[in-house]
Amino acid sequence: MGMITIQKLTPDFVNRTTLISLMISSLKGISQVILIENAITGFIILVAIMISSLALGIITLLSAIIGTLIAKIGGADIDSVNQGLYGYNSVLTGMALSLFLSGDDRWAIALTGAAIAAVFSATLIHVMKNTGLPVLTFPFITLTWFLLLTSYRLVTFRLSPNLVPQSLSNWTLNIEGETNWLDGSVNGIGQVFFLDYNLSGILLFVAIFWAGWKFGLYAIIGNAAALLTSYLLGGEHSLIFNGLYGYNAILTIIAVSIVFKENQRFSLLTGIIAACLTVPITASVDTWLLPYGLPALTMPFVLCSWLFLGARKVLTSI
Repeated sequence: MGMITIQKLTPDFVNRTTLISLMISSLKGISQVILIENAITGFIILVAIMISSLALGIITLLSAIIGTLIAKIGGADIDSVNQGLYGYNSVLTGMALSLFLSGDDRWAIALTGAAIAAVFSATLIHVMKNTGLPVLTFPFITLTWFLLLTSYRLVTFRLSPNLVPQSLSNWTLNIEGETNWLDGSVNGIGQVFFLDYNLSGILLFVAIFWAGWKFGLYAIIGNAAALLTSYLLGGEHSLIFNGLYGYNAILTIIAVSIVFKENQRFSLLTGIIAACLTVPITASVDTWLLPYGLPALTMPFVLCSWLFLGARKVLTSI
């Protein structure tokens, strides 16, 4: 009989394994922004962000690592951590704060916000566990809004000049502008990650299709539904074709028709209806936030997804 040798695990080997595990979980945290658990998808998304803005890509990666580390150190359920479920709200919070704040302090604020988002996610996971509804991106939305609003009271927080409060009494709707359907088809997915660069949008579709053809196909359907709905309802062309009505619809159809679908026969139809409904909800949320100069973020996606997923608890066929 030959002898069985047992290789001793060296500290270097353990450290490398831990680092690889952290990176995989962090990349999944990036992919979970679009409700997908896939490290390669997360890597392609990161590349798409970096070719649009290297600085934003670095913030994205660091935010994902911070959110994942806090969950690991804090003792969260290891399966949830490894699935990236504590990373995606940190990713979006870090990205949003770095974009919507100005000044040299915004990088530190963005990464601190990413850390707080992981803690906030843990809180809401506990609070909502008995509702049967997913947390989605609600921690990112509320935390980002609160931190942006502090700019009116705390000097350290300075809003970007792009976020300008406007009075509703002086608001005028202007639907004039170019109708570029190609840009609208690509920019919808890009705006999930605050991008309006066509090549980045194409790479994001590649990332989604890598995770599964159904994800990619439904993303296209959801974006098309939002484009047509917003155009037929008389939305502003600049918003429509910059993808600002499309990204919430993409996330909603993926959530309602794929990720949180159980055995509903009409899940695709329900998802399309939900995607269309994000358009008036987006218009409403945008109007509500106009006096504060705040972006709608993914609140239409959260509201619409909760509406349909909650209804399924009673209307089981949809």
